[in-house]
Amino acid sequence: MNKTNAVKEKSFNFAVQTVRLGQSLINKKEFVISKQLVRCGTSVGAMIREAQHAESKADFIHKMAIAQKECNESLFWLELLKETDLIGTEEFVNLNNNATELMKLLTSIIKTAKANLEK
Repeated sequence: MNKTNAVKEKSFNFAVQTVRLGQSLINKKEFVISKQLVRCGTSVGAMIREAQHAESKADFIHKMAIAQKECNESLFWLELLKETDLIGTEEFVNLNNNATELMKLLTSIIKTAKANLEK
């Protein structure tokens, strides 16, 4: 049976979305924010992948917490892009919802992992 990994799949899709948005922003001659967004937006999935091969439970929690921080940073850049009219409402809402859903998943995973660590 091939079990899907929701957080892995969602983080990869979010990374693809941020890269595509970054490319469109570069076409608009916006380089600084686009670079920041692509860096942290892709880092979420990269850290989740690293966590899958963590050396310990504590290392897993640490890597997932970094992914959570990167996701939160992505939310900041998205809000800034929206408030400066570099992206439209529809694009913002879509990406913001995806990032918020990822944050909730990561928070839940971290809480569960910490609870299991204490057992």
